[in-house]
Amino acid sequence: MKCLKALRASLAATLAVGAWAVVGITPAAATDSRDDMGRAQAAEAPASTGLLAAMRRDLGLTEQQAEARLAAEKTATAVQERARRAAGTAYAGAWFDPSTGGLTVAVTDSGKADAVSASGARVRLVAHSARQLDATKDRLDTLPAPKGVSSWHVDPRANRVVVDVVESAQDDNDVRAFVKRAREEGPVVVRHTPEAPRTFSAGTVGGDPYYTGNVRCSIGFSVYGGFVTAGHCGQAGAEVRGWDGSAIGNFQGASFPGDDYAWVGVGNGWWTVPVVLGWGTVSDQLVRGSAEAPIGASVCRSGSTSHWHCGNVLATNETVNYSQGAVHQMTKTSVCAEPGDSGGSFISGDQAQGVTSGGWGDCAGGGETWHQPVNEILDRYGLTLHTA
Repeated sequence: MKCLKALRASLAATLAVGAWAVVGITPAAATDSRDDMGRAQAAEAPASTGLLAAMRRDLGLTEQQAEARLAAEKTATAVQERARRAAGTAYAGAWFDPSTGGLTVAVTDSGKADAVSASGARVRLVAHSARQLDATKDRLDTLPAPKGVSSWHVDPRANRVVVDVVESAQDDNDVRAFVKRAREEGPVVVRHTPEAPRTFSAGTVGGDPYYTGNVRCSIGFSVYGGFVTAGHCGQAGAEVRGWDGSAIGNFQGASFPGDDYAWVGVGNGWWTVPVVLGWGTVSDQLVRGSAEAPIGASVCRSGSTSHWHCGNVLATNETVNYSQGAVHQMTKTSVCAEPGDSGGSFISGDQAQGVTSGGWGDCAGGGETWHQPVNEILDRYGLTLHTA
């Protein structure tokens, strides 16, 4: 950022181990964040004491339980890819079980069970493959959805496509018609949610955010040349100002709805660092990669309004039906968020997961929040994650 005060005193200590980041020098052997970072970092400490504290607060874990869970999740992330390859076309999804610390993989062919089991995963035999369920969801994506339909996603545990309907709208004629049509497209189950999703941007208020126009949002993750954030926070070309009101740069690309991602080019004396801020309540977190955590894994979020909160990954590749239009390929979590948190960081251990898009509820009463996966953003714009 523009001065060391902007990084807070705690960040200065973090950067002492990597001074090249402060002066803007790219490491000679930078590693692509989209390789198998889960296994590459397996021997390192699972997380800072601050992140562990947030997991204890939000997930009800002891410090020892939080450390054990992060280690098990890192193993499960690596196992997930091996199991997917072993299952081939019989693959039907996977999920992490916190109670056992293991990964379960669903398959449609019992002949693949031994190979999948050899990868380190438990096996469940099901009727529908991931390819079949994804095709059903893709067909639902083409249907016009009324506001009373909150979202839809593939649930490997149910081996169905789950359609979430706002509880108060379940008897609405348009909602009923959508559900009826959805069931005609494939294996679908309906569940109820207490509120409709909304984005978490906010009007200009105090804090340590970034601003565009009269909107306040949060930085997601540093990339070489800038940072990634939510697409609903600004349009391509829009000017971005920092916490102190000075110019950071401009939105280089943005997409919303359909997607909810954007990236901002950084200049004017600002720089990027591979860090997620803890806002003084937890230690700042170094980002070492972007290996995708499986369903059921723990995940934490940092934002300029509600700061640090943790929860679990509930679903992936979910379509969210905001009032502005549907957004695809989102990850749903049990982490809370509030206005101004949009664009902020979702991180699992030291692995970047995505940028905050929206949700329902708040951090007083709880709720659910979606993020746009960071690897999708990197691929879309040809960016490289800034890692420690």
